[in-house]
Amino acid sequence: MNQRFRTWWQPRRGLAIAEACIIGLVAALSAVFLKVGSGWLGTWRVHTTHLFPAWLVLPAIGLVLGFLAGWLVDRLAPEASGSGIPQVKASLANVPVTLSWRVAGVKLLSAIVAIGSGMTLGRQGPTVQVGAGLAAGMSRWVPTSPDHRRQMIAAGAGAGLAAAFNAPIAGVLFIVEELLQDLSGLTLGTAIIASFIGGVISRLLGGGSLDLNLQLVKSSSQFSIPEIPFFILLGILAGLFGALFNHGIIFSIKFYERLHISLPLRVALAGFISGVVVAILPASFRDNTGLRESLITGNSHPSVAAIAFAAQFILTLIAFGSGAPGGLFAPSLILGSCLGHIIGVSELYITGVGSPTTYALAGMGGFFSAVSKVPITAIVIVFEMTTDFNLVLPLMIVSVAAYLVADKVVPGSLYEKLLELKGITLTKEVAMEGALNKLTAKDVMQERVETLDAEMSLEEAMQAFARSHHRGFPVVEDSKLVGIVTQSDLLKIRESTNHTFRDRNLADIFLKEIMTSVPMTVSPIHTLSNVLYLLDRYQISRLPVVDRRKLIGIITRADIIRAEADHLNGENATPKLRPEPSYIVYQTRSPSIGRGRLLVPVANPETAGVLLQMAAAIARDRHYEIDCVQVMLIPRHSSPSETQVRTAKSRRLLRQAEVLAKKWKIPLHTQIRVTHDVAQAILETINEQHIDLILMGWKGNTSTPGRIFGSVVDTIIRQATCEVVLVKLGTTQSPISSPQFNRWLVPVAGGPNSPLAIKLLPALITLGNDPKIRLTQVFKPSELKPDMSISEQAIRHLMRRRKLSSTVVALPIQANSVAEGVINLVETEGYDVVVLGASREGLLQQAIQGNIPEAIASGVESTVILVRGAIQKQKT
Repeated sequence: MNQRFRTWWQPRRGLAIAEACIIGLVAALSAVFLKVGSGWLGTWRVHTTHLFPAWLVLPAIGLVLGFLAGWLVDRLAPEASGSGIPQVKASLANVPVTLSWRVAGVKLLSAIVAIGSGMTLGRQGPTVQVGAGLAAGMSRWVPTSPDHRRQMIAAGAGAGLAAAFNAPIAGVLFIVEELLQDLSGLTLGTAIIASFIGGVISRLLGGGSLDLNLQLVKSSSQFSIPEIPFFILLGILAGLFGALFNHGIIFSIKFYERLHISLPLRVALAGFISGVVVAILPASFRDNTGLRESLITGNSHPSVAAIAFAAQFILTLIAFGSGAPGGLFAPSLILGSCLGHIIGVSELYITGVGSPTTYALAGMGGFFSAVSKVPITAIVIVFEMTTDFNLVLPLMIVSVAAYLVADKVVPGSLYEKLLELKGITLTKEVAMEGALNKLTAKDVMQERVETLDAEMSLEEAMQAFARSHHRGFPVVEDSKLVGIVTQSDLLKIRESTNHTFRDRNLADIFLKEIMTSVPMTVSPIHTLSNVLYLLDRYQISRLPVVDRRKLIGIITRADIIRAEADHLNGENATPKLRPEPSYIVYQTRSPSIGRGRLLVPVANPETAGVLLQMAAAIARDRHYEIDCVQVMLIPRHSSPSETQVRTAKSRRLLRQAEVLAKKWKIPLHTQIRVTHDVAQAILETINEQHIDLILMGWKGNTSTPGRIFGSVVDTIIRQATCEVVLVKLGTTQSPISSPQFNRWLVPVAGGPNSPLAIKLLPALITLGNDPKIRLTQVFKPSELKPDMSISEQAIRHLMRRRKLSSTVVALPIQANSVAEGVINLVETEGYDVVVLGASREGLLQQAIQGNIPEAIASGVESTVILVRGAIQKQKT
């Protein structure tokens, strides 16, 4: 069975060919639908100007249809904004950018609406994303490798371009030159098949891009040697204006971002401005297709071409910068034809020879080459559209000259610059550089580390080893690495004849007495070659990764082998999506005199007071400093560093913390962060301030989308590098007065986080008067004699760590489930607080999925405290 599955998983050539055929067909049909739909809508728009005043109709249509197009993208598929080619390029570079049928469908509809509204955008770019999205959705039906899926997506993109221009060769070259940059047999084969079928189907269904009169083009185009200087001049001008155009695109996008308005409003504004400008211009400018044909055939006056160039240049920047779903291919061709027409007429006036049509067509290729930085594709597109061999040399001269000039003035790909504006950087990895010298310990370490406490008894440690498959554990004290213990160490103690251990009870021997107190470690910046050398030199299987004594991960031989295999498969070159970081708009600082730092995110004034008192109790007990952060959300289209916010209300909330810290003489640091993502802002604070413990509120369920309580919780739990304490305040707890926590219930199950819950008690019980603590274990009713050894060990651990005057008892409870037993016990005996330590599998993470902690928290009216140690999610 496994062999059959592995055989099926391998990309088979027959399967790839069949899939490429279907992709080419579907991409061609979508391209034809886009052409017909946008053409019909554009015709209707032009027709309405004959019935009503153009100055009224065109701006209104641009405003309404622009808003509709922006709304479709914003609500249904934000990935469908813009031309779509940058998104396809990022997806092919393994960036997590969504490509699916949903994105393709939204792109298709929104592009029809946007282009039909009169905005000077092209449909060729959207067809590339539509074809890629359809291919991506289709490839999910077939369980093939990720590389095979990338090839199918590239084939879909090429088929979309081929169908849009009726240029199958150009579709293949665009894949090779810009998107995938792969010349393997499978890539070329699938790209050729998909592009050929796309081009043929599109031509059969009347999908010609410019609807040119080919006989006219052939008869009027010509080229002679004396014209070469003029074609070089045209290439230079196309390169300069193309570089200016690319720079204007970036400027326009940034300008819209500074307006701080939503995508639908941005596109509506662009449509309105386009309608106003087109209404002012002559009536011939309302039909883009007719304008293109007039320029190419040489029937237009140079002044018309100059006006068309300026208008198209400005309106394209306005439309594209708004994020409207449309491409730059068609505008580039129009601008190139305008520039070529002007140069051609000038050359004809000066020398008396030459054809403006030839210059217009060559200018199309030149400007396209300067903007998209794909000179070969530009040459082939124009040639395939005209099938005129007389154009080949002029196209080559102009396109290459334009490319060289544009790349000299504004280096780099426009599409990559557009991705960088969204926080995506595509990097080219050096293939010959080995992973052992390139990757560091931080890149491949396991961030989820199970640890043991230095104060844990030998008996408890043996139970931890029995429950785990690990052969060794790092030993920590207050999140700092103090040693390491292995199974061999435990066996040596049990078999030891040393009087120090032989006559002592296992429960009275602590890990700090038997651990290796100075373990071999590596730093996050150690290369894998250094790590492997240490593993071989000292014949060990794992190494802790520490940053200033703080344990941040562990690395094994298996991790290094996996990293090397991933490198050989090209998986380490995956670019990372960089979210825009949060921005600090207000902060205060106190002297750093504590042993650690405790973070309290505050959002709700009704619960902030109680949370701050808990934080102060823990900080005073552990000699920690307190960091108090207020997170302010802003819309996605706004930049955190540029958005103006009012902090007066937030500062009033932070003053509560300042008063309490001053009263208890605890160093306090405060800050207000502006962000798109609350969880991301909290994680940034944890990393920047080296937080040891975070205390945050929780509403007891995951359905309420609060600013800090809700879906944010699971992100903090999975990614926080410190201890996490979640508090669900009871319904009977007054948010104003001091908390009255007198009766404490602590269910224990023996997991590694149970000691963390016990360690919190001495600090937290100071918030009550004469507190009473009950440790309990839940047993099935069928168990006649429950084993209370875990609870008894917990009591010894608690009393050993702290001299408590509080009453501490350990009593069992019988129930069919842990949640049922705890809830019934709380309701029956009226406990004020329930403290739950995370299990080895991550009980807090289960809370997000609606497991035991959530059932307890939502089933009782008392306060529930959930504790998780400094464990991160495992790297994937």
